[in-house]
Amino acid sequence: MPQTPHPAPFPDITPALRKAMPDLRGTLAANAPLAALTWFKTGGPAQVLFEPADEADLAYCLQRLDPACQILVLGAGSNLMVRDGGFPGVVIRLGAAFENIAIDGLNVEAGAAARDMKVALFAAKAGVGGLSFLRGIPGSIGGALRMNAGAYGAETKDRLIACRGIDRAGNILTFSNADMGFSYRHSGISEDIIFTHARFAGVPGDREALAAEMNEITQARGKSQPVSARTGGSTFKNPPSAKAWELIDAAGCRGLAIGDAQVSELHCNFLINRGSAAAADLEALGETVRERVLATSGVTLEWEILRVGVA
Repeated sequence: MPQTPHPAPFPDITPALRKAMPDLRGTLAANAPLAALTWFKTGGPAQVLFEPADEADLAYCLQRLDPACQILVLGAGSNLMVRDGGFPGVVIRLGAAFENIAIDGLNVEAGAAARDMKVALFAAKAGVGGLSFLRGIPGSIGGALRMNAGAYGAETKDRLIACRGIDRAGNILTFSNADMGFSYRHSGISEDIIFTHARFAGVPGDREALAAEMNEITQARGKSQPVSARTGGSTFKNPPSAKAWELIDAAGCRGLAIGDAQVSELHCNFLINRGSAAAADLEALGETVRERVLATSGVTLEWEILRVGVA
């Protein structure tokens, strides 16, 4: 069922932005719908949606953007919940100019908008191993850097050499692996940094063996996760010495629903939109799960999905 569109709730600030940024080459759109750009397929609009032409264009925008203006970087939209009132500020969507993937010996270069899956496949076809775990992550490289994304026994920190990003002042900066301050599903880099590029260290690999490894990952995901549903991926981080899905299951939340928002019956650390769920339904369901887990196990689950905007 299609989502009911929200009225345009935000003042149009694009004329003021264009005046302040006369040499901007990217596109600006006022009150741009975001639901179709997220995996949940729900939520309100962006006050402004900006798609930069390239890294220099993004830096130019940030140099001239009011520091008080909120920004949100939109990647694959897989680990994101936009609330129904939309996002008041500038949503930056990194497009084709940030999707490049290249091989340099055994190193893999990737733009922040490159899908994790495509990076894994590109490397495997070149006989570069070590990055197959990215096949199991439904996001983009920028998100992997931000949250040290991992799957199937490996994490971003295990393969990253260095990455590049832009701060709110428009400065292009380089970060080594050590600079990133990686921990479980977290990097220590300021939230103000917008990642644009990464360089990973691969290892020699056999093309056929790598293809088989990724095929196994694909099959395992299909059997254990609701990959064809409208979902945001893993909803809660695993607490120390425990698995979030087991705690959720033990709290009796498997299949629990609020409207069209439901805890997946296949993997109960996934919330799914069965058709017309509002973001408020999904968030309320997540909070209900957290309350029940706390009541039954004494553990407070921490959201892994980023929730942004106004209700």
